[in-house]
Amino acid sequence: MTAPNFDELDLFVWEGKADILDRIARCMASFDVEVIRADGLATPEPERGVALRPCVAVISVTVIDGGGLAQASERLQGMPVIWVAAGSRERDSRTYPPEYLHVLPYDFTCAELRTMVAKLVRQLRARDIAPQAPDVLVAHSEAMKSLLAEVGAFADCNHSVLVRGETGVGKERIAQQLHLGHQHYSKGAFVAVNCGAIPDGLFESLFFGHTKGSFTGAVHAHRGYFEQATGGTLFLDEIGDLPRYQQVKLLRVLEDNAVMRLGATAPIRVDFRLVAATNRNLREMVASGEFRADLFYRLAVIELHVPSLEERGEVDKIAIFKALLSNVLGDELEVLGETPHWLSDAVAETYFPGNVRQLRNLAERVGVIARQLHSWDQNLIQRAIALTRGTPTPAILAERNGAGGGGVSLDGTSERKGWNSSERNRIIAALEVNDWKRQDTAQHLGISRKVLWEKMRKYQILDGEPGIPDDA
Repeated sequence: MTAPNFDELDLFVWEGKADILDRIARCMASFDVEVIRADGLATPEPERGVALRPCVAVISVTVIDGGGLAQASERLQGMPVIWVAAGSRERDSRTYPPEYLHVLPYDFTCAELRTMVAKLVRQLRARDIAPQAPDVLVAHSEAMKSLLAEVGAFADCNHSVLVRGETGVGKERIAQQLHLGHQHYSKGAFVAVNCGAIPDGLFESLFFGHTKGSFTGAVHAHRGYFEQATGGTLFLDEIGDLPRYQQVKLLRVLEDNAVMRLGATAPIRVDFRLVAATNRNLREMVASGEFRADLFYRLAVIELHVPSLEERGEVDKIAIFKALLSNVLGDELEVLGETPHWLSDAVAETYFPGNVRQLRNLAERVGVIARQLHSWDQNLIQRAIALTRGTPTPAILAERNGAGGGGVSLDGTSERKGWNSSERNRIIAALEVNDWKRQDTAQHLGISRKVLWEKMRKYQILDGEPGIPDDA
């Protein structure tokens, strides 16, 4: 798990009747984070010319129960909020705000709190990103920066490239970047072909071309995809869907650099750069016999992986959404004003199994609503987001929450199978008595140091971890 990055942060805590302030302060003690009790405290006004530090709010639902939500809401000023509540609590939309997204249980651990705060800080930073032009590739994440660095390194070479990635991640955009970056082939055409959409019986005609009169209806000569791409780039999308009997014909062209039109008697020389893309695991297909190994080795001289939206993270999600939304709204965006914080946060939280393609669909939905109603109608937009939202797999949930970070799920419950709160508190108490020295604590508890380490990992006990009240 990577270390959370949220130094220089103010954490405002509305604890109501819940005793959470001291626990939060202890969890954040090793960072440059100021934990401030906000109950009854006015939100500070920024001094002229001095920007406030990033701020996150932590609010106990007892504030809602006590009728203090309206007062707290007035002072939030767009701060992202972490709610501390019982995991089974029903979210009544008439009582709880639409932004009731980030929920921790009362017995949260330091790992869970730090993970969620770090996520919200990333979203805060993403809010300030200005919309980019739709034709500009967004690359704020390290995953995309690394990919574009590889694209730049391998664009100006003649070898074939295999681009891998989930559906909708933008594999064709990467292929276009490879095409434009080649000194010679960029002067030719970029010919894109979807291998999963080739009708049966037309492969030879479409790829190899035909002469006039070669078959009934062939009233004109036709240049196939291989000829069309000569001097440029041939992009074969969904290469894994190409039937095996057609794979051998493609392999022959790559080896001979020549094609024979249907009805022709002499071959035609071709010269193109091949870029193929797939969302399937070609290595597994080779092992199972579905894909020819010799063709795979010709295609995968250079392999590039396009990260999914989840791998790219919240900042890229919001930046792409803003760019797409700006394209939909055009000049209307100036009238509407900047994208609301609640909308950016909701986009960051949403899982898009269809990746950028699905995110574009949401941007179009939101854009239509905003343009037609001349406002950011929260109810209709929240409904559109709910219809779009996918269900993350357990692996994606674990990645979102940080490997080994405890796994707070999106509905506020934790993956705490086999937890014993009493044993956890007993271990923390022993660690505190022994000044957090592992060997001394293990002897104090009558267990080995290895067993202590395993229990600390199981119960997410970090250095300085506070015990959880028995009545939490």
